[in-house]
Amino acid sequence: MNQAQSSTRREVMTHLGNDIDKYSNEFLKSIDSNWQPGELLPDSSSERFLEEIQVIQGQSENLSYDLLAVLIGDTITEEALPTYQSWLVSMNGVEAQKSEGWMKWIRGWTSEENRHGDVLNRYLYLSGRVNMPKFEASVQYLLNDGFDIQTGNDPYKSFVYTSFQETATNISHRRVGTLAKQSGNLVLSKICGLVASDEARHAKAYKTFVERIFELDPSEMMKAFEFMMRKKIVMPAMYLREVGEKVNTFANFSDAAQRLGVYTSIDYIEVMQDLINDWKIAKMGHLSDEAEKARDYIMSLPDRLLRIAERMRNPTIEHKFSWIIA
Repeated sequence: MNQAQSSTRREVMTHLGNDIDKYSNEFLKSIDSNWQPGELLPDSSSERFLEEIQVIQGQSENLSYDLLAVLIGDTITEEALPTYQSWLVSMNGVEAQKSEGWMKWIRGWTSEENRHGDVLNRYLYLSGRVNMPKFEASVQYLLNDGFDIQTGNDPYKSFVYTSFQETATNISHRRVGTLAKQSGNLVLSKICGLVASDEARHAKAYKTFVERIFELDPSEMMKAFEFMMRKKIVMPAMYLREVGEKVNTFANFSDAAQRLGVYTSIDYIEVMQDLINDWKIAKMGHLSDEAEKARDYIMSLPDRLLRIAERMRNPTIEHKFSWIIA
C-alpha cells in the first residue's frame, strides 16, 4: 500500500468513524439488555447447583466425538480474542482515534465477543468430558503464536476478513447448536444459538462498513476484496495446536467439522457468494480498469471453487485429540 492509498484509507476511516455511534446503536446491544454467561449455566450459590451440573454432564455424554472436538476448537478460537482486538486496533485510520470513533466500536465489539469464550469455556469445564489443562494449553499456544491473515494494517482488507469470518463463525456455532439439540444437549444448544446470533449481528455490521467504503472508494475496495479472495480467507485458529504438536491440529479440527457438516468447503463458497450479492459486485460502477479486472476475477471464483469442491471427499479418519477425555 503506497502513501497515497494509505492517506485515502485514513480519510475514509475517519469519515466512517464519525458515524460510529449510529453503527454501535444498530449492531451492538446495550450491556443492561444483553445475555451474560452466568445466566446460562448453573449458579454456584444455588442449592440445585450440583444437580444442574449432573444434568449437563449427563447430556454431554451424548455428544459425538467429532462434535465435542469441533466445540472445543470453536471455544479455543473464541478465547484468542486479545489477538483479534490488537489486530483491529492497529488498522490504518484507527490507531490515532484513541477513545473515540473506531476505538469505541472495537471496545463494544470486544465486550460482546468476550462473553463467547467465557460461556463456552465454563460449559466445557462443567461437562466433565474435557481435559482442561490440555485445552487451556492450546488456548495459550494460540495466543502466543498469533496469526497471519494477510491483511496487514489495511482496514479494507481487514473488513473483508471480518465480514467473511463472522459469517462463517455464525454458521459453525449455529450448526453445533442444532446438532447439540438433536442429541439432547439443551443447555449447549441455547448457548450456541445465542453466540451465533451475536456473530450474525457482527457480520452484518462489518458488511455494512464494506458497503460504505464501496460508496466512497470503490476501486480500492474492489481490489482489496480481490486480494483477500486470491489469498483465501484463513481461519483465525490456523495455528491451532495441542501440547507436544506443532502441525496438523487445525487440519484435524477442520476434518471433524467437514465430516459433521458444521463448516465445509461448500459453506466457504456460499459465504463468498453471499458477500458478492450483498455488496452488489456485479453492478458496481465507477471502477478503474484495474478494479474491473479485480471484479471479473471475483465474479468467476465461486464457480471455479465449486468445481474443485465437488471432487473432494469428506475425510474419514478420526484424530484422537488430547483435549477429550476418553
